[in-house]
Amino acid sequence: MGILDFLSGQFIDVIHWTDDTRDTMVWRFEREGHEIKYGAKLTVREGQAAVFVHEGQIADVFTPGLYMLETNNMPIMTSLQHWDHGFRSPFKSEVYFVNTTRFNGLKWGTKNPIICRDPEFGPVRLRAYGTYSVRVSDPAKFLIEIVGTDGEFTSGEISFQIRNIIVQEFSRLIASSGIPVLDMAANTQELGQLLSKGISATIAEYGLTLPELYIENISLPDAVERALDKRTSMGVVGDLDAYTRFQAAEALGAEGSAAGQAMGTGFGAGMGMAMGGAMSGGPWGARPQQTAAASPPPPPPPVEHVWHVAVSGETQGPFSKARMGRMVTEGQLTRDSYVWTQGQDGWKRAEEVTELAQLFTVLPPPPPGV
Repeated sequence: MGILDFLSGQFIDVIHWTDDTRDTMVWRFEREGHEIKYGAKLTVREGQAAVFVHEGQIADVFTPGLYMLETNNMPIMTSLQHWDHGFRSPFKSEVYFVNTTRFNGLKWGTKNPIICRDPEFGPVRLRAYGTYSVRVSDPAKFLIEIVGTDGEFTSGEISFQIRNIIVQEFSRLIASSGIPVLDMAANTQELGQLLSKGISATIAEYGLTLPELYIENISLPDAVERALDKRTSMGVVGDLDAYTRFQAAEALGAEGSAAGQAMGTGFGAGMGMAMGGAMSGGPWGARPQQTAAASPPPPPPPVEHVWHVAVSGETQGPFSKARMGRMVTEGQLTRDSYVWTQGQDGWKRAEEVTELAQLFTVLPPPPPGV
């Protein structure tokens, strides 16, 4: 740098900042040796604030406007007035420009699921995410608490800390709200307002405010959502029997349509010939009026009884009816023998049971002349 450029720089000092980024929150005006001369012009634009730091301490905060730095609390000695210091001023000052506009589109979300008690499903795990905007409300406090001596501070350097604060407050809020999971979608706006209010005091300690905070989604684990989808599907179907019959009718209709297409393309030629023969009474089938009605199926065969016989106070059997017939022939069973079968009301004489009475033949009368 030539001597003329150096001298020109000592007589003229214009301090201003135009931001060409979208995430810079604080920018320090760089000056050779951090020297701010008496009478320098400070331009603060809308959406900005300027923090004047003199000898390591915050001297003043300037809002939008044009200022001439020539008050008694500003540095009044320039390098040209101190030849004995080798063109170096002993008074060091700095100007930090603070962006006071909103930084939008910042994201937050739960890294791990939040366990809470739902009145309908019991213990559930929830995840949530959303967006928020942040704005510097107190430039001096923000510079002291967060920025320090950083020459260029971006929103990414503070977003992680704000995200942790939001998630912590959201976990406390959602666990104590008592709102059912199925109703949370209808209450995201109210939950967002409560969440913003709950963290406002903590954020204010950093010199920040959150003008907007949105809860975009509150979701369940994938397995629970699949089960919930099945439950919803069952509710939509309603009567399962009617739905099953409807599906069967749809399947039959689809098969009929496919068969019709097959007939139209030649694959159903044999089926068409059979149908034509049936309609004309040809060799392929009988006329409709000659078709006999389908006979009903035969009834089930009768249940064969088995019998117990009382002999000398003891029960013998069970015996089938055929065996009882042989016993009659052998003389082991008489009309006066007591018998019993399942479903019979007590013991009865054999001749009193219709099914057994036919086993006893009637003896013919004695022949004549005897």
